[in-house]
Amino acid sequence: MLLSFLVLLLVSQEAAADADSRPPHRRFPDIELTTHEGKRVRFYEDLIENKVVSVNFIFTRCMDSCPAETAKLKAVYDRLGDRVGRDIFMYSISVDPEHDSPEALKAFAEKFEVGPGWLFLRAEPSDVDLLEERFGLDLDEISDNPDDHNISLVLGNERTGQWIKRSPFDSPKVLARILGYRLFDGMVAQRGAKSYSEVPELPPLSDGAFLFETRCRSCHSIGEGEGLGPDLLGVTARRDRVWLERWIREPDKMIEEGDALALELYQQYRELAMPNLRLERSEVAELLEYMEEQDRQAGLTPRSPRQARVD
Repeated sequence: MLLSFLVLLLVSQEAAADADSRPPHRRFPDIELTTHEGKRVRFYEDLIENKVVSVNFIFTRCMDSCPAETAKLKAVYDRLGDRVGRDIFMYSISVDPEHDSPEALKAFAEKFEVGPGWLFLRAEPSDVDLLEERFGLDLDEISDNPDDHNISLVLGNERTGQWIKRSPFDSPKVLARILGYRLFDGMVAQRGAKSYSEVPELPPLSDGAFLFETRCRSCHSIGEGEGLGPDLLGVTARRDRVWLERWIREPDKMIEEGDALALELYQQYRELAMPNLRLERSEVAELLEYMEEQDRQAGLTPRSPRQARVD
């Protein structure tokens, strides 16, 4: 289920009232963290002071929301281009510091082909809890259990004190616009912007198309080439429908069970696990219906559920 579009101010009324008089470390602790490159940094002084940033919390052993969340943020990273590391900075902080060594975080970042400007970080558990608390996140809703892991993304401009909580599953275009335009102070009206009456209506999306654009697009395309995962053009013609249904619904279990094709794909794509998106069976059916229609339009014939052999 998509998270709400609500924008939340993540500074308490007390902090807001005397923000100018209180030292920065009272609002954001200047704890020490270690980057995936093995460097020691201070959270306030080195990472967020006077910067526009995104901050989210992950752990590398997650087979569920974290890979999907990171893939979506990678799409944001790509949209922002060389601004990341120059005037925008991205940080992913581990909630599993006992396992997530700098080496583990580096391997995780490399799977997503992350470049400069995006750091993966670890800190002591008590310090991670403190950061989550200062960002106004509900500690009871944040777990390091892969089967019970909620997600959180905070975007902000530390200099202006403007902080926004969003879903990392929002459109990469929307998230990139918030980071690249909305959070910068001294903004001016966009030149040549049209009024709402002049903007054409977007074509309606089917339920399956909406699911693909919001849940799959970060890693896959249909006919546009490979990304973090394979291009899916022709997938319904190549693969058995029953196998596809289960692969979309519970890929983590199929890898765990040693399904031959699941393991082949896992190894082929840098051991970047297909995340369990927690889709209902009806949603899987809608998604497959959309992909089948794309294949038909390309002149490819989807395989029927009776064709049990997997190529």
